[in-house]
Amino acid sequence: MSKSTPPTPSTPFASSSSIASNLAPFSTTSTSRLQALYSDFSRQKQSNPASYHANVEWWRKALESLVISGSQDIDFSVSTLEDSTPPKSDRLILHAGKPLVERVKIPKVGKPLSLGAVLSDLRSSKIALPLSEFLNANASIYDPGWLPGRIASFVVGKPLWWALEHMGIVGEEGILGSFSSSPASGRNSQSTSWHGDYVLVSLVERAADEVEDMLAKKMASKTDALFTKESFRDAFGAAAGGDDVLREADATVLVKYLERDRGVVVVDKEIIKFVESAASAEERTITAVDRGILELKTAIRNLDAQIESLQSKVDECTKKATLALQQKRKPAALGYIRSRKLLEGVLEKRLGSLSTLEATFISVETAAGDIEIMKSYESSTTTLRNILSHPSLERGKIDETMEALAEANTNAKEVDDIIRIGGDVALGIDDAVDDDELEEEWKAMVKEIEVDNMAKTLAQGGRIPEHESSKDEAVTEGSAGVLVAT
Repeated sequence: MSKSTPPTPSTPFASSSSIASNLAPFSTTSTSRLQALYSDFSRQKQSNPASYHANVEWWRKALESLVISGSQDIDFSVSTLEDSTPPKSDRLILHAGKPLVERVKIPKVGKPLSLGAVLSDLRSSKIALPLSEFLNANASIYDPGWLPGRIASFVVGKPLWWALEHMGIVGEEGILGSFSSSPASGRNSQSTSWHGDYVLVSLVERAADEVEDMLAKKMASKTDALFTKESFRDAFGAAAGGDDVLREADATVLVKYLERDRGVVVVDKEIIKFVESAASAEERTITAVDRGILELKTAIRNLDAQIESLQSKVDECTKKATLALQQKRKPAALGYIRSRKLLEGVLEKRLGSLSTLEATFISVETAAGDIEIMKSYESSTTTLRNILSHPSLERGKIDETMEALAEANTNAKEVDDIIRIGGDVALGIDDAVDDDELEEEWKAMVKEIEVDNMAKTLAQGGRIPEHESSKDEAVTEGSAGVLVAT
């Protein structure tokens, strides 16, 4: 048997069953750095703020990585290799407590001693919000006054606690040190004030972005904007980084965020309706038509599931009947064939019902689309009428404007002519040049060129053909006349 390689200082959990052995940034951080991160660094907030905030930022990334991976509820001390279905965990909610401490424990480093301080800091900066506060808040989490009690407690309570600590009344060495500890401090390892469920806002924001992108790609009509909570979980399971349906708690948090903080969702009991963020109050109402459409979608979905189940049973009966025939068990084969016939009858009826429902749904989608088109027509008509009612588009105003434009063009042409003539005068150009004179001068130049060419030919001893002699003489006489005139 080969010996296992002992862990190096940079890999403190090379053979560990801890979550840290499988997940960054735990698995990518050196031992010395991990020892600092797992120590009680809560006092550094006053003595070394830069180091303190760097540690808190590392833990923020680590906790977000742990949650989004869906691994926070997995017990790595128990082998899951034989289990084909790995345990599922929330991907937007951090479950803080002793199990979390055990999940992130690292051999030769130990357990984190400052998780309480980290979560208190993340909570005060609204990076991690208690689940109950998140779900019960009426105002947006981006509203500075959405939790005035918590903010007041943080702003007023922390300085007061600091003052009492420096007076020696509270703290580890204070008079009341053995009875109480700061709720924000991680120094008391026995404190459980930080235990609870926290919504990690950045993960929710990322999931909400993914939901909106997925909806935009698949939304072909208004009917695609309607969901039940169950169908929402099925449709957007990948939004939180998983391959399965959304966990119920994750779905509740995500829907609440989309409704309250982004304004793109309207919720009425089990019905979820996507709307534009700038939608009117009327569009934000879930109507009887919406409920009817959703009931129709749900019925189609349920029929699809029934048909799939029936088809699987028919296939199973066929396989069993075939096997019975091969084994020459005729009664059993006949029984399976009889069951298959019954199932096929039910399947045929369900397929007929599905066809009817789908045809009805297509008609509903078409009608809903027609409504949207008519609304667009009405809006376009109103817009066009508003434009045409503008005073500048009245008939009298148009005639007046066009006459003024024609007059302006005439004036511009006159000015251009005056400027051009003035420029010619300045350059000494005589504008009174006759076009006929130019034509005659051009003809004379052409004849002169022809005479020169003929003279060159005679000088070279060439002989002019007789049929061209009369023509050449005429050209010569004409050219001579032109030359004399010149």
